[in-house]
Parts: sequence; C-alpha cells; structure tokens
Amino acid sequence: MPRYLLAIDQGTTSSRAIIFDLDGHIIASSQQEFAQVFPEDGWVEHDPENIWKTTEETCRDVIKKAFLKASDIVSIGITNQRETTVVWDKNTGEPIYNAIVWQDRRTAERCQHLRQQDGLVEKLTSKTGLLLDPYFSASKIEWILDNVHGARDRAESGELLFGTIDTFLLWRLTGGTQHATDATNASRTLLFNIHTNEWDRELLDLFNVPESMLPEVRDCAANYGHTHTDLFGGEIAIGGIAGDQQAALIGQACFTPGMAKSTYGTGCFMIMNTGDNALKSQNRLLTTIGYRINGKTSYALEGSIFMAGATIQWIRDGLQLISNAKETQLLAEETGADNSVYMVPAFTGLGAPYWDPEARGAIFGLSRDTGIKEIVTAGLQSVCYQTRDLLQAMSQDGACPASIRVDGGMVVNDWLMQFLADTLGVTIERPQVTETTALGVAYLAGLQAGVFENLEQVANLWHNEAKFVPQMSECDRERLYAGWLEAVGKVLDNK
Repeated sequence: MPRYLLAIDQGTTSSRAIIFDLDGHIIASSQQEFAQVFPEDGWVEHDPENIWKTTEETCRDVIKKAFLKASDIVSIGITNQRETTVVWDKNTGEPIYNAIVWQDRRTAERCQHLRQQDGLVEKLTSKTGLLLDPYFSASKIEWILDNVHGARDRAESGELLFGTIDTFLLWRLTGGTQHATDATNASRTLLFNIHTNEWDRELLDLFNVPESMLPEVRDCAANYGHTHTDLFGGEIAIGGIAGDQQAALIGQACFTPGMAKSTYGTGCFMIMNTGDNALKSQNRLLTTIGYRINGKTSYALEGSIFMAGATIQWIRDGLQLISNAKETQLLAEETGADNSVYMVPAFTGLGAPYWDPEARGAIFGLSRDTGIKEIVTAGLQSVCYQTRDLLQAMSQDGACPASIRVDGGMVVNDWLMQFLADTLGVTIERPQVTETTALGVAYLAGLQAGVFENLEQVANLWHNEAKFVPQMSECDRERLYAGWLEAVGKVLDNK
C-alpha cells in the first residue's frame, strides 16, 4: 500500500519537491534555484521552461533520495507562487512569453488608468476581494496579449491558454490533458468572483481576456488527473492544489475562524481565517478564498509584503555583505534590537497596507558607525515592522489574533522570531514542521485520496516546536515602530 505523499512547492526563487509520510514528517527533499529576469526597472520575469525543468528534476531527485517508486506515492499536491502568469500554445505547450511574476509592476500605468473609471475599483473589490493593482494576474494577461506579436488573434481563435504556475505545471505533468486550477489561485487573478465561485464575464471584458483561455476551477482537494507515465516511471494521482499562502494556512491547521499564520519566504504573507464571512477590509487588506473543500468555501483576510526573504537575498547577492542567510542571526545578536538604521525594502513598490507600486527602497539613519551588521539587522527588522503594518490593519478591521503561527525559510532565525514577537506584542508559534506550504498541499492530496478523513484529523497532526513571547517594553516597541513609520513616510513622499 502506498505510504507517502509528494508535494511540489514551486516558489519565486526556487522549485522544491518534498516527500512526506502519512503523519506529516519529511522523508526527503530536493530544491533547485532558478534565474530571476529583470528586463526593466520594476519588471520581474521567469523562464517557464526553467520552472518546469527544475520542478521535474526535483521530483525525480526526491523520489530517488527516498528510495521510492511511483507506486509508493499515494498522491501529489501542488503549491505555487500565486499571481505569476503564463500564456502558452494549446497545441504545442510552448509558452509565448516569459512568466510575468507577481512582483512585476509593468502594468501600473494601465491599472492607474482603470482607477479613473467611476465606481470601478469598488466593483472589482466587491466581486474579487482584491485591489486594482499590477500584483494580480489580469493586467499581466492583457499585457502579454497586447505586446506579443499575434498573441491576441491567437487567443481569440482559441489557440492560447492562460494559467498561474500551478496550472502550467499541471498541464505539463499530465501531458496536456488537464487545464485546471483551484479556487485559491483563481481568486488571485482579478477575474474570479469569490462569492459565486465563477469566472466573471464583466471582468473578462474589462481586461480583454478571452474566456477560452481560462482553466477549469476545482476544489483544493480534487481529482486533477495523473502524471504522464514517462515522467516518474508510472502514473501518480494529483489530488491537491493551493496557492502557496493558502497552502500554508492549511499546513498550519488554521481551520478555525480567528486563527492566523504568517509565512516568511520571498515575501511575507499574513492570513487570518474568517470562515463563512468574506470580511471586507477598510484598510486595504485583501479578502480572499482561504480554501474550498467539498464545495464549501472558507474565506480569509490577507496582507501581503513583497520583500521579506528577498531582502536578505539582496543583501547577500546585491550588496554581498553576507555569504549566506544563516549569518544574519549572529550579526543581529551583535547589533541588538535598538538599531537606529531603518531599511525600507520597496524594491518593487510597497504592498499592504500602502499599495504603492511606484515607491522605491531606501536606507535611513546611516552614520560613520554604521557597518555590515547594522544594515543586515535593519533588513531583518524591516520584515517585522512590515508585519506590524499588516497586523495593525487587521486590528482596525476588527480581526486581531492572540497568537500567530509562523513558517517559511526565515523562521529558523530565533533572533528574528523574538524581535517579531516584541514588535507585534503577540505570541509567535513555530511548528515542528516549518515547511507548511508543502505540507498543506500534501494534506490536500491526502484528503482527496482518503488518507485523511477530515480537517480535524489534519489539525491533530500540528505540533508546536517553539513559542516566542513578547519581552520588549511597550515604550521601546512604540519608539522603534515610530522610527519605521517615519522612514516609510519619507519613501512615500520622495517618489
């Protein structure tokens, strides 16, 4: 009897494959980074073939590492960087342009033009729960169709398909037999009505997207077909799909309204489960689908930060101040929390609650005494300050968690987690398995396969590894945060 689940975690900077046992323990993992493409200021692209190649190779590698065969794997779950947009030829599977990444801001002018239409922003938000922003997929699709020679004619004649990364990978994994996505990824396109759970004709017309390009929308745990036999030495069922942040919500077992998780990967994403209530934010947060299982939709309130781990990556690769991210904890411990240097990492604009695509990064408070450790520490602290921006916005919307479950690559840094607890003034809980994004879709695949009977059984598999309780005085917390707000204000004023 098959005893393992395979999770594909296709992220912004790397592709990973992880084998879990049926208790949620990691058996083996494989990861490959791939190139980031920056054609112009504010533009971010990926080569879809690199995404596919690294995904395929990591899957093969992890199966080999775990000494397994295809027949040993119950099912596959796919989680992905959301909003990133691919358009490909329906017949050949060949992408017609690079994937336009969620961070990309090239359609900012188009979105600004649309905002001038009376009532349009309110209509978009009421249907999708989102803001009119380049972050989401709709304007990216429109840009590709309008800027790749012959693309619009081909799309209107039914020759082209659109997909977020999950859809593109599913298409490739199944040999082109499945063109589908799940409700969470669909809810991030600006084309999907989260209340009716359907593609919205009015929004398709607004962004000039032919309906024939769109994938079928299914539950997060559903039958997504099987892998092509040639890929892994036999067919493997594909039973779960969720966008990365919703997958982490599931992996953190945040199934009760009011529970929240915050993921620290390339960006930072805080999501709170709001259950049946699609809570409309008054503070520029996003209403989104948390998950849809057995036809039942659970909603969530989300705040998104564009630069978290990507800030440390820039410090490593751009400034070359460190050789690897592990060095940051020691440098921060030497600096201490009372750091007068502030870094505002608005390299591709500012996300929630500011939503300013034109903002650009800056460092404030430099002096002759400033060195590598202060700048590195400021990079770490910027993640915590931005998280507090999100938490305050949620609180003003009437949704304030008593504790937050954290995950992602950055949370292994104990200094960062303690400063996060101090900055937010709430308890931070770190689970035993921090790869909760991959774990979430493994659980979905297991639910579809019948390995798990229900969400309660999944919730019982979550275990706490460490708690970080606020230790900083209220006076110091507010003083440091006031310095952050002053720095952000200067960035917003000096565009």
